[in-house]
Amino acid sequence: MINRKWKIIMSILALIFVTIVGVRAAAENKEKQFVSVATASTGGTYYPIGVGMANIWSTYLKEEKIQASGQSSAGSIENIELLREGEAHLAILQGLISTQAYDGNGSFEGKRYEDLRTISMLWPNVEHFVLMNNKIETGTIEDINGMRFSVGPQASGTEQSTVVMMEGLEMTKADISPEYLGYSDTVSAMRDGRLDGGSLPAGIPISAIIDMYASNVQATVLEVTDEQLEAINTVSNSWYRYTIPGGTYPRVENDIQTIAQPNLLSTTSKMDEETIYLLTKSLYENLDEMYEVHSSAKEMTLETALDGVTVPLHAGAYKYFKEAGLDIPENLIPPEAK
Repeated sequence: MINRKWKIIMSILALIFVTIVGVRAAAENKEKQFVSVATASTGGTYYPIGVGMANIWSTYLKEEKIQASGQSSAGSIENIELLREGEAHLAILQGLISTQAYDGNGSFEGKRYEDLRTISMLWPNVEHFVLMNNKIETGTIEDINGMRFSVGPQASGTEQSTVVMMEGLEMTKADISPEYLGYSDTVSAMRDGRLDGGSLPAGIPISAIIDMYASNVQATVLEVTDEQLEAINTVSNSWYRYTIPGGTYPRVENDIQTIAQPNLLSTTSKMDEETIYLLTKSLYENLDEMYEVHSSAKEMTLETALDGVTVPLHAGAYKYFKEAGLDIPENLIPPEAK
């Protein structure tokens, strides 16, 4: 009988304890500000970098009660919709998609997202148009005309950006024999003689390009002239000059003159200024920790924070970069700050 009463008492005490803990947790969570950053699939670069940033924010902004998390997604196009619907607070976006969404063209024809704002350029998506040496004439990207050429997997960001660049060169997919392959498959098909070349944009160095040179595939990364860059940007002002340093790839001692578009950290104008200011400040004050997250994160510097950015900054990011002494172009000043 005593044992039974003791068990009842213990059960009641346990229930009271759980209730108290639950109430306290609910109260603490109510005080916290939860911030989510949309990335892409877990197998790519966006996801680990997004999670890495979220960890930095949750650690260094604990006293400000900011709790951040990275969430996987289908990538840039879905991320725009997640921001628009309020299902994400921040997002990593391909520069081209950011520009199209803000301007209301391309994939966002008739669906302009005027509330889109940029926090920072994170790392460059460097264009690598590769072509077999026996097909090269000028050594520039115009040489892909008439070739068996991979534009990237169907409906991918690679395909979209490749098509836009081709448009700038007055080409369409009708001017090539298009294939829709991933990076490693592109190099394998070139090695086997089934493909002349392909488009492989990413942060440097790209493992598939390393493999291409290391395994002695007789191919080269094509260059982009200033005139070609200007023509491409008339279609979508999303690219800027980028030099791949000599030595980046096996047996390539000379610099490669190509172009890049930015991978951006973006948000919406509806996010409050102080929160974005704190997120931007803590990110740039803890870059050493970001560099441990992924090799692409090593491209993140304060000096390059605005490279390739076309969509206006968020007011909070604008405040931080002004304090840091950056020269901010007129077109990046937030409408809210004018």
